Amino acid sequence: MILLLSAIETSVLIYTLVGVAVGIATTVIIGKVIGKQVMGNAQREAKDITNRAQAEAQTYKKQIELDSRNELAKRRENFDRDMDSARNELKETERRLQKREDNLDRKLDVLSTKEKYLDDQDNKIKAREKSVAAKDAQISTILVERKELLDKSRDEQKQILLRISNMNEEEARKQTLQLVEHEVQHEAAQLIQQSTLRAEEEAKDIALKITLQAIQRYASEHTADSTVNTIPVPSDDMKGRIIGREGRNIRAFEKASGVDVIVDDTPGVVVVSCFDPVRRAIATEALTKLLDDGRIHPSRIEEVVEQVQGEMQQRIVKFGKEANIEANIQGLHPRISEAMGRLYYRTSYGQNILRHSMEVAFLCQVIADELGLDGTLARRCGYLHDIGKAMDHEVEGGHPQIGMEFCKKFGERDEVLNAIGGHHNDIPSTSPYTPIVMAADAISGARPGARRETLEKYIRRLRQLEDIATEHEGVRQAYAIQAGREVRVIVDPDNVDDSNCVYIARDIAKRVSDEMTFPGEIRITVLREMRTIEYAK
Repeated sequence: MILLLSAIETSVLIYTLVGVAVGIATTVIIGKVIGKQVMGNAQREAKDITNRAQAEAQTYKKQIELDSRNELAKRRENFDRDMDSARNELKETERRLQKREDNLDRKLDVLSTKEKYLDDQDNKIKAREKSVAAKDAQISTILVERKELLDKSRDEQKQILLRISNMNEEEARKQTLQLVEHEVQHEAAQLIQQSTLRAEEEAKDIALKITLQAIQRYASEHTADSTVNTIPVPSDDMKGRIIGREGRNIRAFEKASGVDVIVDDTPGVVVVSCFDPVRRAIATEALTKLLDDGRIHPSRIEEVVEQVQGEMQQRIVKFGKEANIEANIQGLHPRISEAMGRLYYRTSYGQNILRHSMEVAFLCQVIADELGLDGTLARRCGYLHDIGKAMDHEVEGGHPQIGMEFCKKFGERDEVLNAIGGHHNDIPSTSPYTPIVMAADAISGARPGARRETLEKYIRRLRQLEDIATEHEGVRQAYAIQAGREVRVIVDPDNVDDSNCVYIARDIAKRVSDEMTFPGEIRITVLREMRTIEYAK
């Protein structure tokens, strides 16, 4: 039984082992078959991937080759173009160098010719110098001999003349000097007359420009009168408040207003000085308000000055508009109108420039109407002729040029611009309205009462003019006319000839310029009249 069981177990074990071996073999066979299929699929897939990669690589290769060819062609084209440009530049440079070389050759030929000519001239000059030196030696010898003869002859004639005239040597010398002085004076008068005529012909424009500029830039009385304002102060204590502790109030006021405040020992007044009339008016009004208010400190000063500046700007615009309406000037730019309003605070020798401009405008219209020209345009020219004085202290140059450039910015007509720039003969007149403005300007400034001057000072100036004229020898009478702008001098025709009239006029004019101070110019007119009266019976 036991053996049977052992045999059965051995058989089962053998069958089991056989089954396991058969399973393993089957599994191995199946694995190999499946592995072959998988490997085949993998190989096919790998081959497909390789084929696709090779195709794509071939495509990329062709694309890269195409791009490379295009890029190479483009670079070759750019290179060829750059080479053509460089080649053209080299050709142009070569052409210029060739031209310059030709010019240098021509100049070298010219210089060689000139050098040869100069050498010839130098040789001629040296020969002439030798000849002149020889002649100078001969002339010197002759002059020495003749001088000795003349000295001897002069001494003999001198002794003869002294015997004939019954005069000693000193008396003869005085009489001779008097004769020579009279002859020299006569010749000097003729030379002065000729030189004056020649100078007037050659330098009239330059002299007029210089004279006008000097009158405009320097007028001591005008500057002293119109660049300062005097403000009354109730007490000397108020002067101390204006100055402030360590001068802080007066410094704050001068900084805010742009003027100079003069506080001196003069009782009851403070002086405000500034060349700009608008700033001076602002400072005067602001200081007056501060004195009335009594509160004077830096912050209050700045507040009041700023307030007065705003009011002054509005006032300037108002004055400009009112002047435009009164003068009947239409179409002015607001900036031009504002500049005309600033002229309300500008004076010239005491004459208000805005009123002067309006007066010149109406005079221009009257003159233009009489001549058959455009009165409206003439009035506009006269109205704007002095607009440059509104900013001539701010811009370099004379007021005609400044005003012309200012109005040119705002589209004024050429006739108006020429009248503004040429009313003092600074530029040539290109229209008939410019001389009209010049005439009207002279009339407005020269009329009686136009420019402020005290009666005592006026009479003293006229008497000084007449006294200077009558002190000259040969003057019979002298009269100052045209408010002192001209002096008529009447000379004695028996003792003064025509040539001496020129000398007298020049001498009087020189003395007037040296001894007197006056605005503008004074004309000296010397009159010589010979009257012969006979009666027929």
